[in-house]
Amino acid sequence: MLVLARRSWPRCSLARRRTLSTLASNPEIKVFANPGSPASHLLSYLDTQPPNARLAIGSCTALPPTPPTFSQNARFVSLLNDVVSQHGHEDPDVVSQAQALAGRAGRSSLGGWVHLSDRRNPPDFGRTAWPEDILGSVEVSDAGKVVGRLQPSGTYRIVTNEGILGLSPFMQAKLLQRLKEEESRQGQQQQ
Repeated sequence: MLVLARRSWPRCSLARRRTLSTLASNPEIKVFANPGSPASHLLSYLDTQPPNARLAIGSCTALPPTPPTFSQNARFVSLLNDVVSQHGHEDPDVVSQAQALAGRAGRSSLGGWVHLSDRRNPPDFGRTAWPEDILGSVEVSDAGKVVGRLQPSGTYRIVTNEGILGLSPFMQAKLLQRLKEEESRQGQQQQ
């Protein structure tokens, strides 16, 4: 005789389970209902519920977000630029671009600039990313070493027609670390 096993979950465990929605184009970005505006969503790297609107990437009225439906959070942009300035020159993508700039065979290299660009729309090899995809730029010596810190571009857009924010794993980890520090700092100030 064949017996079918049926799994059943107690109702109480389902009621306590928290569902978390993410963007299909970037699963690291969480989507929350916006408590301040029922017709919109908050987008955040943090999974804290209720979401911290001061640390959210921004809000949108439609998913996936597009330039007309997205409003960026100025505080988040400031934190992003701060993280880019502090850690962008250490990003493995920037370091490898710097080494490639100096390593061009048969050419007298005088150094130059390399750009840290968003990964949502990567440029073809040897090409420069679109201005709205460049997070910042850094000077490179003739030896292929990064000189100084990365400077934010001022032209970067969190959402473009190509999609939403797509940081390298290194920059994403640094940004998430900073957001958690800010969240902790805000929590301590409220106590």
